[in-house]
Amino acid sequence: MASLRLSANTVLRGGGITAGGLALAGSLALVTYPRWRTWCLTWGATREEATQSLPGDDLLAAPDVVSTRAIWIDAPASAVWPWLAQMGSGRGGVYTYDWIENLLGLHMHSADVVLPQFQDIKHGDAQRLGKSGPVLRVAVADPEHALVLRSDDGNWVWAFCLAGAGSGTRLISRNRIATPGASWPARVFYRYVMEPGSLVMERKMLLGIKQRAERMTAGSSADPTMSRSYRSSNSMKITGTGTTV
Repeated sequence: MASLRLSANTVLRGGGITAGGLALAGSLALVTYPRWRTWCLTWGATREEATQSLPGDDLLAAPDVVSTRAIWIDAPASAVWPWLAQMGSGRGGVYTYDWIENLLGLHMHSADVVLPQFQDIKHGDAQRLGKSGPVLRVAVADPEHALVLRSDDGNWVWAFCLAGAGSGTRLISRNRIATPGASWPARVFYRYVMEPGSLVMERKMLLGIKQRAERMTAGSSADPTMSRSYRSSNSMKITGTGTTV
């Protein structure tokens, strides 16, 4: 009994130290966030990418928050675009932490293969995030160049831009968000919790797209019939104006 009590006390003490350490780390991150906020909102992007005009900027002229994050992908834009085209709730997912997305009821299941039925994306197509989330509508669909989504309430514009560079591609993701009428506690919560949280999720998403596009390119190089098979499947035309989940 004494040994059990000692073990229990040790576990509780250790748990207390761990919890205390996490609380301290969280507090330090909160206090210092203004110093690393720019890095958080521009992870992976060059200064030029973070400040340049991109498709969709004109759809929300005065946002409260703008994030521009980017990644280098060792694959052509043609191997990146399919993963963007099929993104969404009830579609190809968003290649991030599905379990977190699904805790929020967003019905995300990230695909590891190209889904032909979701490749024919066009202006006006719409999908809802989960059962009660915002409706995102395609505002720009320029294959292998730009995909811009805009929420029906006009408060969120999400743009993906592809810039070729030799045999590779720069993928730039920009979010423009307005929070009209938000209370100051809501604004504080968004800045100090949601902004850092968005980096965690979006970094995983960009890395997920990178891994999938590079794997597809490597597979196509090893087996030329794979690229021909994709082009054949991608030629399928899907009828209808959009997907609403």
